[in-house]
Amino acid sequence: MMNLALQYPIFGPDIECPHCRQTIQALTLTDTYLCPRHGAFEANPESGELVHLQSGRHWRRWNSEWYRQHTHPDGIRFEIHEALDKLYTQGYRATRVIIARRYQELMSGYLERTTPWRSGQSEATSARLYGLPVEFSPEAVEEPCWEVINFDLDKEPGVPVRYPYFRLFE
Repeated sequence: MMNLALQYPIFGPDIECPHCRQTIQALTLTDTYLCPRHGAFEANPESGELVHLQSGRHWRRWNSEWYRQHTHPDGIRFEIHEALDKLYTQGYRATRVIIARRYQELMSGYLERTTPWRSGQSEATSARLYGLPVEFSPEAVEEPCWEVINFDLDKEPGVPVRYPYFRLFE
C-alpha cells in the first residue's frame, strides 16, 4: 500500500494562497500548488519555503501563516506600511516597530536617524521608520519565530497623534 502523504508536497494536500488566502490544491506527485488567480507555487522541501514561480517571491510559514521573505527594503517597508494602515482602521496606533534581525543590514539605509539633542550625551542614535521607534529582534536561535516572521508592531488603543504613515517612500 502506498503512503498517501508521499503524493503531496511538504505542506499537504492544500494550503492557503499567500496572496489571496483562498484554499489551493496541491498537484499530486509534484511539489506544486496551483492558485487559479496567482498561478503556480512550488514547495521546496530542503528550505521549507514556498516559491511563487512567476515572480520568484519566497514565503515561509509560522503558526499556519505565510510570511514573505524579502530581498529588497521596499518590500518590507511596504508590508509594514500596510500593517500600520490596518491597525489604524482597527482603532489602534503603533508605538514601536520590531524588525527581524536578519533585515538589519538591508534596512539600515532606510531608517530615519535621530540623535540626542545634547551633543555631549553618550546615548546612541535611535532609528525610526514612519515616525516610530525601530528595534531589531533577538537572534533567531533565541526566538525561532524571528527566522520566519518579518516584523511585529507594539500597539495601543487610539489613533495616532500625527498620522505619520502617509510618507510611504520618502
